[in-house]
Amino acid sequence: MTAFRPARHPPRSRITWISPILGLLVILFIYINHQNASPPIAFPHREKNADTACPNIPGLEDIFVILKTGVTEARDKVPIHLQTTLRCIPNYIIFSDYAEKINNVQLHDVLENVAEDIKQSNPDFSIYNRVRAAGRTALTTSDMNPDTNSAFGKPNNPGWKLDKWKFLPMIEETLKARDDAKWYVFMEADTYFFWPNLVSWLGQLEHQQPYYLGNQMQIADVVFAHGGSGFVLSNPAMRAAVTLRKENVDAWDRVTNDHWAGDCVLGKLMADAGVGMLWAWPVLISGQPSELDFFSEGYHKKPWCYAPVAYHHLGP
Repeated sequence: MTAFRPARHPPRSRITWISPILGLLVILFIYINHQNASPPIAFPHREKNADTACPNIPGLEDIFVILKTGVTEARDKVPIHLQTTLRCIPNYIIFSDYAEKINNVQLHDVLENVAEDIKQSNPDFSIYNRVRAAGRTALTTSDMNPDTNSAFGKPNNPGWKLDKWKFLPMIEETLKARDDAKWYVFMEADTYFFWPNLVSWLGQLEHQQPYYLGNQMQIADVVFAHGGSGFVLSNPAMRAAVTLRKENVDAWDRVTNDHWAGDCVLGKLMADAGVGMLWAWPVLISGQPSELDFFSEGYHKKPWCYAPVAYHHLGP
């Protein structure tokens, strides 16, 4: 009878290197079976042209957008607007104090038809005459001085002093460029518009009526729409303003010369033309969102209760 012999145990050293191999095989087996049983994870995929698609905003085609800028800022700010603010706008024009192309878009000299004797005799036109004669190389360091914005604007900035002369010619040149728009929306290079909100807002008004919409400001006895907040004129309002100015251009040039704020001069022109201003705060706002207390009350209105249409003093 064969005696029972206990099984021989493998040496401890063999177990040491076999165990990791077996563990790895088990993990590999589980992984392969899991891959065969589960579909691959689908990560979100953005279409190649998704960033360039424009939203469909019915009514936007009835609006003509006017961007007012100047030679000292245009190259810095206009390209940003072309890529963002104006990218999906079907009808717009850019006015400056120097005719040039930026990113293949024409900027028009809005002061071209101002009387030559004013250009030659008024010191406000110093920068204009230099750039007109020699191009951008004529700009000096002082021309580019941003200056500090105050209650009286930027009196040490040559471009700002010239800017007041643009407002009244801009109305006439805009109507020459397109005379059949229902609404004319004016903005500056540091203004930002929310186009869906604008279209919704204007849709509540009759474009056949003379409307002058803006963030209300007042200098002396003139209530006017603040230019930097953006302002809106209906077609009849545009025509009324242009007609009145044409009756005596020299007189309105004298009014502009004697004032420091072009948007206030426009407000006087609109009032004299019989077009009162519809106060639009807090739809049109003179500052940045961070500067606004949305729950404060002004003119019996709380900003939180109104969809904003435009903000001012915004950078790229």
